[in-house]
Amino acid sequence: MDSDAQDRFNEECAVVGVYGHAEAANLAYLALYALQHRGQESSGIVSSRGDALITHRGLGLVADIFRPEIIQRLVGTAAIGHNRYGTHGESLLKNAQPLVVEYSGGALGVAHNGNIVDADEVRAELEEGGAIFQSNSDTEVVIHLIAQASGERLVDKVIKALRKIRGAYSMVFLSKDQLIAARDPMGFRPLVLGRVKDAWVVVSETCALDLMNAEYVREVEPGEVLVISEDGLESLKPFPEAPHRQCVFEYVYFARPDSRVFGRTVYSVRHELGRQLARESHVEADLVTPVPDSGVPAALGYAEEAGIPYQLGLIRNHYVGRTFIEPTDSIRHFGVRVKLNAMPELMKGKRVVVVDDSLIRGTTSQKIVAMLRGAGASEVHMRICSPPTISPCYYGIDTPTREELVGSSHSIEQIREFIGADSLAYLTEQGLYAFQPPDEDRNFCDACFTARYPIPVTEAPEPRQLHLFDASQAKV
Repeated sequence: MDSDAQDRFNEECAVVGVYGHAEAANLAYLALYALQHRGQESSGIVSSRGDALITHRGLGLVADIFRPEIIQRLVGTAAIGHNRYGTHGESLLKNAQPLVVEYSGGALGVAHNGNIVDADEVRAELEEGGAIFQSNSDTEVVIHLIAQASGERLVDKVIKALRKIRGAYSMVFLSKDQLIAARDPMGFRPLVLGRVKDAWVVVSETCALDLMNAEYVREVEPGEVLVISEDGLESLKPFPEAPHRQCVFEYVYFARPDSRVFGRTVYSVRHELGRQLARESHVEADLVTPVPDSGVPAALGYAEEAGIPYQLGLIRNHYVGRTFIEPTDSIRHFGVRVKLNAMPELMKGKRVVVVDDSLIRGTTSQKIVAMLRGAGASEVHMRICSPPTISPCYYGIDTPTREELVGSSHSIEQIREFIGADSLAYLTEQGLYAFQPPDEDRNFCDACFTARYPIPVTEAPEPRQLHLFDASQAKV
């Protein structure tokens, strides 16, 4: 299971902020529940009762951490929350967010979605100056910079701190009397603003607004800092203009299909990408099936464009946690079988097109192909609704190293042989933007597909050749 879980880009993090609601912590809980897909390692909520911050954090899923008695203890009319999938720092409770500190300016809570690319360098400088860190999180670097910054207002300190770092961030800050939200100038990670009656909320995705019964107001703009207090909402644009580089992988995999991200509904984008994939790589087949769940809208689009029947040939078990007990007598491909199972009634003697969002290491695709053949498919054609993934992400996604990405060092034909498919095709780089009008600027970061990094990073060593074995020997 561990190797299968690692065979994709893992979710990043989710943030939420609520100000001016009598049940702020409860709303934050609902938002985190809706955003569980963005991180399953840990979750936390910090609330403000006006004179102090109250916090609760834990390892695991939102519903397991926040029992009713915990939510009742998190009193106050303002709160921030966070779901974590670690991209910087170990999976320990000390790295769970929101982080809460006491400094000369008072109590402060911080939650962060993204990654500070120069965090190690900034941390080393801070430690040389006597700073003591309690976690491995890059977010704590921002806290130390805030503590050292001058300025009468908290927002002035936050802005000065953010000016000293490089990277991707959608962040929320909570003091005893105000909520601050900030998005980096390039806008890598999503962040939206909403309202619940007279209360303001900021969340990573609009699907959280739906569960909170909140009204969508607008996106928090790249480079924008919002200050929400009893004086109302204040919008600041304190950073120099920068080209926008929104993460295109939000559309490919991360965001929920029912969310509106970067101005578009995720479902409609994936559906169009599936149609484009069919235009670019049509193959004669009897049915199209998705790798659920992220592959479903793309598979529907592919089937419609290709004129091939759509079927749910792979059934997903939605009740799989991160850990389970594997039988002593090991079952072949147990990890994949726990999550997915093929339908022999649909597969027997059929030519099958399998649509997935991405192909990272290739081991899961290999097992899926073998599973479909074992269920009776006569041909299996793998179609990937994104270009080959050749580079790791440094902007807030937990990705394998370059040498672990099969697309970085092998041809499509080599990968096809590895996974054992009759054919393999990826969406082209041009096709990845089929959802955009031709005259619209391409304001996206696609470094994982192109190695064109908007913010310079220290890259990993040159990729080594991966050991590819004969997939025909893999049996189910």
